[in-house]
Amino acid sequence: MIEKVNKVHFVAIGGSVMHNLAINLNELGYQVSGSDDSIFDPAASKLHDAGLFPADIGWDPNKITKDIDLVIVGMHARKDNPEVQRALELGISVLSFPEFVRLNSQDKQRIVIGGSHGKTTITAMIMHVMRDAGKEFDYLVGADVEGFPISVRLSDNAPTIIVEGDEYFSSAIQSKPKFLVYEHHLGLISGVRWDHINVFPTIEAYVRAFEDFADATPKGGVLVFNEDDDIATVIGRKERDDVYPIEYGIHPHKIVDGKTYLITKENGEVPLEIFGEHNLSNLSAARAVCKQLAIDDHVFYRAISTFKGAKKRLELILQKNGHFVFKDYAHSPSKLQATTKAVKEQFPDKKLIACMELHTFSSLDKEFISQYENSFAAADLPIIFLDPDVLERKGEASLDPSLLKNSFGREDLEVFTDPKSLENYLRNQDFENANLLLMSSGNFGGMDLKTLANSLIPN
Repeated sequence: MIEKVNKVHFVAIGGSVMHNLAINLNELGYQVSGSDDSIFDPAASKLHDAGLFPADIGWDPNKITKDIDLVIVGMHARKDNPEVQRALELGISVLSFPEFVRLNSQDKQRIVIGGSHGKTTITAMIMHVMRDAGKEFDYLVGADVEGFPISVRLSDNAPTIIVEGDEYFSSAIQSKPKFLVYEHHLGLISGVRWDHINVFPTIEAYVRAFEDFADATPKGGVLVFNEDDDIATVIGRKERDDVYPIEYGIHPHKIVDGKTYLITKENGEVPLEIFGEHNLSNLSAARAVCKQLAIDDHVFYRAISTFKGAKKRLELILQKNGHFVFKDYAHSPSKLQATTKAVKEQFPDKKLIACMELHTFSSLDKEFISQYENSFAAADLPIIFLDPDVLERKGEASLDPSLLKNSFGREDLEVFTDPKSLENYLRNQDFENANLLLMSSGNFGGMDLKTLANSLIPN
């Protein structure tokens, strides 16, 4: 760990990575404080349990005192944040969390998982297998993973760190994609589909970030990429001196009675807890990385058969009388398409009612919305939810239903802006032979999804 650093203050401590990093450093013996203008669960509960929840919500420059050794700033803190400004005035070091993680993994093998989709699941799969294999490692992942109490672990002794590295900027004071900050030895690109238009206004700018990531692979390093993704393949197959390229695709498999089995040469048919071609591609990606970490196929397949997925990634929230309700983090066009296709292919004889909340900057942009064309193709009943409060916070007027129908290419698209109206609509649907898929990076206006799901599915 960084020497001569004892007292650390987190600006925007409620962030998904930030609160977990704060808890990790607190457990390591650092003196940790933090602040934020709003903190929601699960971060709020976890910070309370660790004794790290701020006494006051909001920014206060008086919290930044000369005895603080380091300030770590999160993504949603603005450049003019008064606490950041005070730290700079006092000459206190200010780092983004990727910079901090990089400094604390100087002597480790750094594995960075990038891509527009699948990176959380791939990272979680590698973590699951590494733990099962008894390997010592550090990690950073963007979701809760079963068996790991927090989503960030830094230590002095682990020889390897597995990092989910996204392309979004590190912080308001460092306009550099996170995955470039970590300086990987092994980098992975799961796929490239334009997103984050508030940072990458053109697809060319977006693709360039992944080209930079691939080009940053050092001599003697490894670049793993998805052979089924056109842009990732173009980037991955570019000649680079002394860089070892590895391609992967969808793992051979079969589906029997709603259960997916891997088809392998030496390990027979391996049953899985997960499903969907996108997850079978993610699995192949994790396998390719694990091979580079000296984990053989027997160990990999034994471990992966018990992997249930990362939190909110095609997460089963209810199974009752042969009916299934899933929740997924899908918000971009490629994620929506992959997730709906996966559920429909797994349960082809059941009607798929699929509801997505448009929640991100990109998904609420009238220019970007056309990227969603055909992404709802696998859904029998497609539904869109728009939260008026989110629209207001992000400076958008309500999107016209006719625009959404044209953009998604579905005249039968149902559009709701009120959670109660959406609930009532779902309650009036026939779920006798149907599954429900709920997709959002938000929370559907605060709806209790588990309670709703249980009331919808017949006994």
